Amino acid sequence: MRHYVFSLVLTLATLTVSAQTTRKYSNEFMNIGVDAAALGMSNAVVSQTDDVNSGYWNPAGLVHLEDTQLALMHSSYFANIANYNYIAYAMPLDDKSAVGFSLIRFGVDDILDTTQLIDDQGNINYDRISTFSTADYGLTFSYARKLPLDGLNFGVNAKIIRRIIGDFASSWGFGFDAGLQFESKNDWKFGIMARDITTTYNAWSIDEEKFEQISGAVDGENQELPETTEITIPKLQFGMSKKWVFHYDYSLLAAANLNMRFAQNNDIISTSFASINPALGFEFGYTDLVFLRAGVGNFQNELQIDDSEQITFQPNFGVGFKYRGIQIDYAFTDIGDQSAALYSNVFSLKIDFSVFR
Repeated sequence: MRHYVFSLVLTLATLTVSAQTTRKYSNEFMNIGVDAAALGMSNAVVSQTDDVNSGYWNPAGLVHLEDTQLALMHSSYFANIANYNYIAYAMPLDDKSAVGFSLIRFGVDDILDTTQLIDDQGNINYDRISTFSTADYGLTFSYARKLPLDGLNFGVNAKIIRRIIGDFASSWGFGFDAGLQFESKNDWKFGIMARDITTTYNAWSIDEEKFEQISGAVDGENQELPETTEITIPKLQFGMSKKWVFHYDYSLLAAANLNMRFAQNNDIISTSFASINPALGFEFGYTDLVFLRAGVGNFQNELQIDDSEQITFQPNFGVGFKYRGIQIDYAFTDIGDQSAALYSNVFSLKIDFSVFR
């Protein structure tokens, strides 16, 4: 019985948190990240991303594509309760431009709905228990083009957001991203990614009758109907990187990101105007065949029980293998810090269609 009540509370919490007006952290599932290779480097890839996954990290990187590519990724969170899936496809249009699209689904399936467990006479009937799913979808269309200035590229994303909580509530959202990349003559790379540059709006449609059933099913709860609009404020990411090659066979890629939100939170640098969180990533490669990756990010000023603050961070690790246009990557990571969340195993696959030509 406690399990059923827990399911109701989980649903109620999701509904009331997701559909508030002008929330600063709406659509957070779009910030988790894709591609195990990038996650293994703590997402410090804004400046050097150059494949099909650039549609997510920085669409300007799509111009480096030489052929059509396909990417897939799967990971599970919260002891396999939530599943995160991603697919992306990109192709060059000519030697100066490229397009791509990607789809993300983050969902919890088979949640028990016990709102009808007890009838009006107080009788319990377990046959009246049903299940439902809550899922977030993000569909992104990307376009990238080289600019007349040598080494400078730009890209844009158009995003459609769909969020569904069973048949209790659903929303549609729309937004845009824009990115730039620049490579200097001494091989340093720089990147800027602006997410939700026009702010991303989500308009919710809530079934009032079913919401009241959920609210009344949890003793002591008297929930008001949530607002029906949420706004995702812009975020900026700045990146720089460089790759060194040793003895022809060995390479070392070092990258750094500064992730900026226009809100005050627990990031290591936080003001009333903006908060900044750094990330560092490294990739050691051998003959462009085997890769070892490590990164550190998500630096937080965490409040302790004695009211003191302690800096926490999230380390990530990963490996990758690439052979004849097929690349398989693995990352050992999570979506929280190293002390508060369980680590997750993330796998991704990338296929360059040149392998079939």
